Amino acid sequence: MNKTYCVLYMLLIFFLSNCNSNVASKKDNSPTNIIVNDSLPLKNFVAGSNPPFKECHASTLVKLKDNDFLVAWFAGEKEKNDNVAIWLVKGRPNHWSPAKQIAKIRNDAHWNPVLFQSPEGKIFLFFKVGKEIEHWETWVKTSDDNGESWSEAYELVKGDKGGRGPVRSKPIVLSNGTWLAGSSHEYQGYHIFTDRSEDKGKTWTATPYLALADTSLQNKELIQPTLWESKPGYVHMLIRSELGIICRSDSKDYGKTWAPIYKTSLPNPNSGIDVTQLANNVLVLAYNPDNRNDGDRAPLLLGVSFDNGITWPKNLNIEKGKGDDEFSYPGLISFGDTVAVCYTWQRKNIAFWMGTKKDLIQ
Repeated sequence: MNKTYCVLYMLLIFFLSNCNSNVASKKDNSPTNIIVNDSLPLKNFVAGSNPPFKECHASTLVKLKDNDFLVAWFAGEKEKNDNVAIWLVKGRPNHWSPAKQIAKIRNDAHWNPVLFQSPEGKIFLFFKVGKEIEHWETWVKTSDDNGESWSEAYELVKGDKGGRGPVRSKPIVLSNGTWLAGSSHEYQGYHIFTDRSEDKGKTWTATPYLALADTSLQNKELIQPTLWESKPGYVHMLIRSELGIICRSDSKDYGKTWAPIYKTSLPNPNSGIDVTQLANNVLVLAYNPDNRNDGDRAPLLLGVSFDNGITWPKNLNIEKGKGDDEFSYPGLISFGDTVAVCYTWQRKNIAFWMGTKKDLIQ
């Protein structure tokens, strides 16, 4: 009888051990892009702990329909060097693919990638190529399979110099279906305009340069607008400037014409900004709060407005820093009540932060 129990006991141990082994095997083979028990907000680097480049800057992102993200930026030896190219990762926080070079047209500096997903799901990657800003060409690559493969690059407006389409922040799709991109030129002065497409990105038409509301804005660096639509036809932009503050303009005809650019009270150290829109016209703005031209690019804040950008009573500090620290050039998107932002982290990596409206206004 004792022998029988002993045999049964040994069989039970073998069975349980084999079950545990199978469970462990299933866990080990589970998809690496599934996040379990990660709570918001969360923050991590997208390019790993040992990035394959010396410097990086100017990131952009989209959320795919399968809930993965694409994040792109430019990187190389140093900004403006001939070896600078466009890099990309795909995945989710803590589960990013290896960073890889996705666009290099020629041995010339590449700049300011902008990712955009059309309503149909096609992914567009816009970027600039050229040694000097006044010679920039705007190139485009597209993907129909969530960034797994990409088309050959082509010029957005063939032969154009100075840059067309989105200069740094994502285009928006207006309520009438128009695609609208915030644009700027940096030669023979500084000029703000918008580029619009009525045929899903095949062709683009630039508006005239925007006028200025007062003479204190003349000959000042005004670049890189970021856009939103508050109600059908009413479009707005916030603009980076060298004046120590963010500037603004507004349109009542779907971005065809614009009011003269005017000053806001928001600080800006001549560094990139980006805005996104949650439900009920709640706006979120990523920006550095220094009010000196070429001032500190730290900390990095997410401001919240409930009155279409007139006031920003809530601000969440997502990167504190000080002095020479740099947390800058944010790319910002939203989905539901969640926001995701990527940004330059000390020029050494691209950081990713994701949180909810509740995190922003607590």
